Amino acid sequence: MRSRTAVWFETKIRYEKTMEDGMQKKTTEQYVVDALSFTEAENSIINEMRVYMSGEFKITDIKQAAYGEIFFSESDSDDKWYKSKLQFITIDEKSEKEKRSTVTYLVQAGSLPGAVKHIDEVMGGTMIDYVMTSIQETQIMDVFEHNAAKKHEEKNDVPEYEQAPIAEETKAE
Repeated sequence: MRSRTAVWFETKIRYEKTMEDGMQKKTTEQYVVDALSFTEAENSIINEMRVYMSGEFKITDIKQAAYGEIFFSESDSDDKWYKSKLQFITIDEKSEKEKRSTVTYLVQAGSLPGAVKHIDEVMGGTMIDYVMTSIQETQIMDVFEHNAAKKHEEKNDVPEYEQAPIAEETKAE
């Protein structure tokens, strides 16, 4: 399991999808994208879905997600997304009373018991006491992460001022 914290947007897109039998069918699907703004979320979902769409499309909804962290599974069989609410239990030092704070997560799993297992796997490595108050399957088809980090890794990360000029290197040879 890997987890990623970001600003997530839930988007719905209505488009003509080519079905397995070759027929075109209007469908509305929900996706999650990593973005900094509504505009970037709209642009991101259009770019990601462009290869699957034919004809007209419409973004029917964009809203900021209630969760800030997503647990991604490495297994190909985990093809569903579950929204889970956890309550973290802390003790207030002054009043010595139990305090609960609710946090929502999105979890990738193949089944409800699998989602519970994944949450326990990730949270088991923490020292925080928690209670799972709810977990439900969503209609989310997929999650698209921002590609800027991947593009940045591919580039040469040496600052320009530390790079030797190319012309000088060729002259020296």
